[in-house]
Amino acid sequence: MKLHELTNYLESLAPLAYQEDYDNSGLIVGHPDKEINQALVSLDCTEAVVDDAIAKDCQVIISHHPIVFKGLKKLNGKTYVERVIEKAIKNNIAIYAIHTNLDAVAHGVNARICETLGITDCRILAPKHGILKKLVTYVPVNYADKVRAALFAAGAGQIGNYSECSFNTEGIGTFKAGENTDPFIGQKGITQNEPEVKIETVYPASLESKILVALFMEHPYEEVAYDLYPLTNQYPTVGSGMIGELAEPMSELDFLQMVKYKMNAGAIRYTKLRNKSVKRVAVCGGSGSFLLKNAIGAGADVFVTADFKYHEFFDAEEKLVIADIGHFESEQFTQNLIVEIIKKKFVNFAVRLTEVNTNPIKYLI
Repeated sequence: MKLHELTNYLESLAPLAYQEDYDNSGLIVGHPDKEINQALVSLDCTEAVVDDAIAKDCQVIISHHPIVFKGLKKLNGKTYVERVIEKAIKNNIAIYAIHTNLDAVAHGVNARICETLGITDCRILAPKHGILKKLVTYVPVNYADKVRAALFAAGAGQIGNYSECSFNTEGIGTFKAGENTDPFIGQKGITQNEPEVKIETVYPASLESKILVALFMEHPYEEVAYDLYPLTNQYPTVGSGMIGELAEPMSELDFLQMVKYKMNAGAIRYTKLRNKSVKRVAVCGGSGSFLLKNAIGAGADVFVTADFKYHEFFDAEEKLVIADIGHFESEQFTQNLIVEIIKKKFVNFAVRLTEVNTNPIKYLI
């Protein structure tokens, strides 16, 4: 199949619009129309991973972390980033990254951590703001159901676990068709008073083009009247981190031992134990120190994440236990998640998990 068939599907589940400003998710090397029949999945894209792709005859590498975060000014092989890009290009291997956009969705990286640790009743810890918009349009009464259905099918009207959400009011629309028009209702040069339904519905900004295409396709008017409004509301199913509950309370030490075992952690750095049971747990794959206040505010007993700096551990102030399990360790099962996502959609496409352990950190035990 074409590379863009695979990447378009991944982006339908984790839109690039959801990635953080600093990120560089998406197609980094390769052409969207490239023919592919095998993909290699990894957490990082290193020279060893490219070698693995060559050996396995894979035409694309899908990694969680982008190999390029900042713009490359030179490409002469002096750094590992430059060497990876050079080797991929020379061997006609595409590179695609699905990073903080996969972190942000409710079925992404943090959901996999929660599943691994037996955390249920999960919700996003810090929902994103500013990614929702509202569409308002005016439709003849007899066409309102058809237009609403098209908007819903395109992705509008989703609020949390509720779908097909809209608000509708009836009124009278007025218009006068000009000389160069072909009015659906009324006559040229005569003011028309038409019973209409005002339809209001919300949608993720990333779906705007699809939503508008659906509106224009199903609305009967030659000129469609509509308004688009940006919203500052939180989007409850998109954001950073996740929080949920254990089935049964555990002691802090037992919980940390369980985390170390299930997450294959070489070591856990943690703050002072509070001698309280653990029931509510917050998680964040990768660098999660920016969510500490959110975890405390949500009443978490433990915050499982990575990359806390020395002085940041003090900020726990014994309000919870920070459990820093390591960056690679917190995200290692993301590879398996990506493989499962692809296999579920493309059952006849060969997707393989790299045999290369890309963790740059070693532990002396």
